Amino acid sequence: EVQLVESGGGAVQAGGSLRLSCAAAGVDVRTYSMAWFRQVSGKEREGVAAIGGDGITSYAGSSVKERFTISKDNARNTLYLQMNSLKPEDTAIYFCAADSRRYLSAKSQFLGPQAQDFSHWGRGTQVTVSS
Repeated sequence: EVQLVESGGGAVQAGGSLRLSCAAAGVDVRTYSMAWFRQVSGKEREGVAAIGGDGITSYAGSSVKERFTISKDNARNTLYLQMNSLKPEDTAIYFCAADSRRYLSAKSQFLGPQAQDFSHWGRGTQVTVSS
């Protein structure tokens, strides 16, 4: 059974940092494609960052790429998202996602993670950034 459990969310002021973690079970982060998505109430879920089983990373836009870093710890079987210089518009529920395909699709690689490319999802962790 696949389980993805996010943690590390919270409330911070603008300019602050958070590191999200996603502990994976039933998934091998060494070979799976992994990603972070976020969703604001009433809006569609949007991709934030992804990392393929080959280590290639992808970010959804320059604003995210300049401030966020996706990484994984194979020994801990855990995915991370380091978020720096947080802005109020980063406020959302952040979800971890995984798929058994090793390589990111072309769309996920060049446009940021695409929700349809990922088959397993965590329940999310809330991030709130105040101005």
